[in-house]
Amino acid sequence: MGHPGKIGVLLLAHGSPDEISEIPEFLLRVTGGRPLPEESIEEIKQRYAAIGRSPLTALTNKQAELLSRELRLPVYVGMRNWKPFISDAVRSMTTDGIGLAVVICMAPQNSRTSVGLFRSTLALSNPPFEFEFVESWHDHPLLIKAFAQRLRVGLEAARRETKVDMPVIFTAHSVPQRTIAEGDPYETQAKQTATLVAGAVPVSGERCTFAFQSQGVAGGPWIGPNVEDTILTLAAKGERNIFIQPIGFLCDHVEILYDIDIAFKSFAGKQGIKLWRAESLNGSPLLAAALADIVRNRLVPFGVRV
Repeated sequence: MGHPGKIGVLLLAHGSPDEISEIPEFLLRVTGGRPLPEESIEEIKQRYAAIGRSPLTALTNKQAELLSRELRLPVYVGMRNWKPFISDAVRSMTTDGIGLAVVICMAPQNSRTSVGLFRSTLALSNPPFEFEFVESWHDHPLLIKAFAQRLRVGLEAARRETKVDMPVIFTAHSVPQRTIAEGDPYETQAKQTATLVAGAVPVSGERCTFAFQSQGVAGGPWIGPNVEDTILTLAAKGERNIFIQPIGFLCDHVEILYDIDIAFKSFAGKQGIKLWRAESLNGSPLLAAALADIVRNRLVPFGVRV
């Protein structure tokens, strides 16, 4: 199979505002133009203020840079909800003469609430080039190895300090229950990622559990259990140290730096528990290697080797 023109890679993510003043406009994009109550906007502003700023865009750009270096191909970044928008990336790729692109969502588990929205937004941008869209990569061996490396290092440090073993809560962003009821594979894939990471460390299945975090308030009930209830369950069993490994996120942003590092740690502290967390993948060379392997495999049918 041949291909037209130059080859590139497009990484897609949700995006995050650069300044607190941009949050109202950002939230309108997240909700598709549906205004949120003023108190909800203020609460989100306070969360961003507590972490200073979200590094999501900068870290995604760094991941793109590492991938570009690995492949020696141009790698572009497009965000659904903030700058640089997916349409901006498509324009840049068109200007640069890209004829074939591999498109990867920086959300390895497939859900219509993330990957599905990325794909529809990309389609609305009407890219004039051919593209290979990666639906999911939740079980890629190098992704599992990257998460396992972070978990192993973090657990060993926590155990050295406390001199005790501790349970691990694997987490991913929650989605509305109706999404799963309608056949969305997200919950199954998220738990598969966690199981593979636990097996690679290894961590005993008896010492692992799974919880969903950052539940929204709109659209009916969201899937659980949530992290707070899971912490209470472990506290009732006498645990005084708990380790969290987010496996649905590839870099630091508000769901990590606020939800886990501030809100969950505060909640755990009130139960007499110290909460630990694995370092996010961020600039992990193994993450870059996983992405590079995905791109290479998608290019094979086109007779391209990079």
